[in-house]
Amino acid sequence: MKQVTEKLWISGQPSEADLGGARERGVRRVINNRPENEDPTQPPLARSVEVAAGLGMDLVHIPVVPGQITKEAVREFQSAVAASDGPVLAHCKSGMRSLSLWAIGEVLDGKLDAAELDALGAGLGINLSGAKDWLRNNS
Repeated sequence: MKQVTEKLWISGQPSEADLGGARERGVRRVINNRPENEDPTQPPLARSVEVAAGLGMDLVHIPVVPGQITKEAVREFQSAVAASDGPVLAHCKSGMRSLSLWAIGEVLDGKLDAAELDALGAGLGINLSGAKDWLRNNS
């Protein structure tokens, strides 16, 4: 898990033990940005919902196909984070889509400048060039 803000953490696909660790850190909501059956090794969505609920967390599914971020998904992601009553763990296969959704929303809302994305990504070990390309082509 990598902390992006006071409220947002990102990660690759978490294990059940990882979700338990997230709960111990105060996470109240999990956002899954992976489409169902994206990879044969990922757990079924129903199992992830069950595990999260068993830990007292809710799970929001905002599936994003790699390279196909939409403005609607960005806004849905922002709403899911804002509506949580505590910290959020957003995940995809590597954390890149989850961080990109957040970063794009921050730039669209004027809270970040697109020129800051390289440093942000570097600090978290995630390449945000795709988010920068999206912003050039969609905003």
